[in-house]
Amino acid sequence: MTGHRANVAPTTTPTPPAAPVPAASKLRAAATLLVAAAILASAAPGLAQDAPPGTDIFVVDVALRDGRLAVGAVRNITARPGYDNQPFFSPDGRSVYFSSIRNGDQPDIYRYDLDSGTTVQVTRTPEGEYSPTPLPDGGISVVRVEADGTQRLWRFSADGTNPTLVLPGIAPVGYHAWGDDNTLALFVLGDPHMLQIADVRTGEAATLAHDIGRSLHRIPGQRAISFVHREDGKAWIKRLDLATREAQVIIPVVGNAEDYAWLPDGSLLMGQGSKLYRFDPASDSDWRELADLAAHGIDGITRIAVSPDGARIAVVAAGPGR
Repeated sequence: MTGHRANVAPTTTPTPPAAPVPAASKLRAAATLLVAAAILASAAPGLAQDAPPGTDIFVVDVALRDGRLAVGAVRNITARPGYDNQPFFSPDGRSVYFSSIRNGDQPDIYRYDLDSGTTVQVTRTPEGEYSPTPLPDGGISVVRVEADGTQRLWRFSADGTNPTLVLPGIAPVGYHAWGDDNTLALFVLGDPHMLQIADVRTGEAATLAHDIGRSLHRIPGQRAISFVHREDGKAWIKRLDLATREAQVIIPVVGNAEDYAWLPDGSLLMGQGSKLYRFDPASDSDWRELADLAAHGIDGITRIAVSPDGARIAVVAAGPGR
């Protein structure tokens, strides 16, 4: 890891929620497309588009051997037309949560069981839910597009009931990651988009960086999160220490990619086209090609998730023939 340190000056004023406007149904549909565009656009998240493109989620059995990724079984867990995105493995690694648009124009959260190969719907609401993130108690946190178009962070029980607002005063939230049980890293939409660190006990948030990307992650084994920061004409993956609030550069992203994930061994994984790349901060000076998934019909990789034991990865890409 390089020693370059970015000085950030926190502020502690919560972002007020967006004010309600007339024509709530039209606003909700527009907000749904806004978040979908933010999910899928690498260069400019948050920009609306006509409709979210069709995407599929592939789960790949893998093993890291001598610096290469041995690829085993590959399955398309969402082989259907339409939008399926934002996979996140359950804590036991036996299922994958994801956001999907199937009934109407708003997304709900679904869960795919890797043993049985079955998919169940978790949330079933008039609102839209994105970014499912499993919680230690079995529930999930989500970014929710509310009836008036406000985007805030909510949580649900494991069965998709008991919706509870987590941070009432912070909006519009696009993405999130838990740094610990009480600390959240938030992608807050704006011009430019902001990284905020929020305390769920007080509801207060500190803005620590501007012009960030959508990919936020807790770093394995550390009280730290990582994020993509655009500055000086480049996009960098950075580590933010949650105790000191200091940021350090880890590595520039691969090409123009934005999405990445952490492997359990503390190395980073990114996708570009059909290829996967790995960077180990402890030993590498640059990204190294790890595997090519083209033979499995996977190209245009965006989102990446890794199972807790590192034995499977989930990637989002265009479905075959699209």
